[in-house]
Amino acid sequence: MKKQIKSDKAPKSIGPYSQAIMVDGFVFTSGQIPINPKTGSMVEKDIEKQTIQVMKNLKEILAYAGYKFDNVIKTTIFLSDMKYFEKVNQIYKKYFLSNPPARSCIEVSKLPKDSLLEIELIAK
Repeated sequence: MKKQIKSDKAPKSIGPYSQAIMVDGFVFTSGQIPINPKTGSMVEKDIEKQTIQVMKNLKEILAYAGYKFDNVIKTTIFLSDMKYFEKVNQIYKKYFLSNPPARSCIEVSKLPKDSLLEIELIAK
């Protein structure tokens, strides 16, 4: 049976999807873009600030489900340009200090609301 995860401390969905779904102890998040949940608006177009906001959003969704970044087993990062790869890695690694999850990183032509990145994850 699936359960919808819906944290008030993370951005509301901007379409017909859930922030995350829990099934059999797994949490599958939707891709998170750098929307500030307090204002409902995108953070400025700076890859470091956007990455930090995305990770904060994911942290809040995980917390609502009772999980932490230690529970993450797979992430997917979508970048609007691979030139951001190193800067994103510098911030990302601060959230996975030991035993980091499996990960894919993909450059895409466009992201919702012209975000510079989007990250989704799976945790258990």
